[in-house]
Amino acid sequence: MAEEQVEAVYLRSGLTVAARRWRGAAGEIDLILRDGAQLVFVEVKRAETHAIAADRVSDRQRQRILAAASEFVATEPGGQDSEMRFDVALVDGQGRIEIVGNALGP
Repeated sequence: MAEEQVEAVYLRSGLTVAARRWRGAAGEIDLILRDGAQLVFVEVKRAETHAIAADRVSDRQRQRILAAASEFVATEPGGQDSEMRFDVALVDGQGRIEIVGNALGP
């Protein structure tokens, strides 16, 4: 349910869905969207508060997401040179959504 709510936010912003719950050898990515030429990889976390949800993104999970994204872009025309960003979407107990853009980037 949280993933569908987050997807709706991105769609209203003009992004399109490339994949939902995409699974590679390294793991799963909740949402992959396209913002023009840029790929947006989104990890969705739901908890009672946004702060608790944010704490649930571990270093190990970050590494898994980055590795899975690398697998995904290998299938894209631009390969590893594809423009991309990594967002984390936090959903609290009341269904409020906070998107942290480029949360896993430099």
